[in-house]
Amino acid sequence: MIARFKDLCLDAADPHVLGGFWARILDGELVDTGDGDTRVDPRGGSGAESIWVNRVPEPRTAKTRVHLDLRLADAEPAALLAAGARLVREPDAEIDWWVLADPGGNLFCAFPPREGAQPGPIALIVDSADPVAQATWWAGVVGGEVCASDRGHASVLGAAGFPWRQWIFDPVPERKTVKNRMHWDVDLTDPEPTALIKAGATLLREPDDTISWWIMADPEGNEFCAFAPRPTQ
Repeated sequence: MIARFKDLCLDAADPHVLGGFWARILDGELVDTGDGDTRVDPRGGSGAESIWVNRVPEPRTAKTRVHLDLRLADAEPAALLAAGARLVREPDAEIDWWVLADPGGNLFCAFPPREGAQPGPIALIVDSADPVAQATWWAGVVGGEVCASDRGHASVLGAAGFPWRQWIFDPVPERKTVKNRMHWDVDLTDPEPTALIKAGATLLREPDDTISWWIMADPEGNEFCAFAPRPTQ
């Protein structure tokens, strides 16, 4: 293990609108960070990490390659629609969940209630050309066990710092062509990302006068940010 999962980040044209939506549906607290961005913090020590909502100038132009799966509290996604979601696809002969879009056009999936399961985020989904290779690589970074399914998916279970049930890499035919609108951050165990680069990550940007972290990409080009360990008191 050379890093721990830290949190999620979401690009937005209007961080207050998009952050407000995710705060409503996740029962989180919307925090104005004072620089034009917002953050959705969990309430009541739920264990879930924050979602940072960052203003970007470029519009969304392609299908979201990273998204959250949610477990509904009710049998229908009426509360999500009332909060501002748009229905994209209903359950049918092929899927037993709803596909929705948030106010920024980012797709996410909502699953019906299940006995004993808490409503809220249940999995982070990443489109992938080679799910097993991707899951294996990330398990090498953040720890955890890789489980492959007979339907082509691969999951990382028990990753360090990961707050939800599963991190799933989902097979898709199309390759990544644009920057992901959602990405994740990691906390490094060492002061420099040397081990990450040796493992196969690509360095996209070093810390500078604007940022204090490294911007990296995994073997399939998914952007993520790596933070140095915080000084101990």
